[in-house]
Amino acid sequence: MTEILAISGSLRHASTNTAALRTAAVLAPDGTTVTLFQGLDSLPHFNPDRDVNPLPAPVVALRQAVSACDAVLFSTPEYAGTLPGSFKNLLDWMVGGTELNDKAAGWINTSPGIGRGSGATAALVTVLHYLTANIVEDACVQVPIGREQVGLDGIVTDGSLCAHIILVLEALAAGIGSPS
Repeated sequence: MTEILAISGSLRHASTNTAALRTAAVLAPDGTTVTLFQGLDSLPHFNPDRDVNPLPAPVVALRQAVSACDAVLFSTPEYAGTLPGSFKNLLDWMVGGTELNDKAAGWINTSPGIGRGSGATAALVTVLHYLTANIVEDACVQVPIGREQVGLDGIVTDGSLCAHIILVLEALAAGIGSPS
């Protein structure tokens, strides 16, 4: 069984980024489980002085979730040309651990329009390289999702977009264990 941890960089309940990841969880191919990380809003502000044992419980939960999975799939909005602060905070808490080292990683950029979200994507690439994650290029795509393409249940309703999400999951699973 392949375990993929899905991490949204958005705190917004109706986020298209979170919708893409919820959809991935519903559409996961046989042999793959996608679990949506729910603790973004409970993480304390990163402080290197607190990155010692005993770690804050939400940080322990984050690191355990990343450690337990085979791959991580991110989807984040862009705020002011870069990563949202709460999501960058999550990534900062990962710097003190080794859970992402050589871990397969990919992302879905849901921003509509060519070039939108590129600042957040570039920042995410920088941080993932710093964390020595194994970025699976075929699992890093733009799947523009409009709010009108998300059902009341928070799942993407457009079949062609769902097909792209499935391809991302397949590419990410195929990239597990391959050199970065």
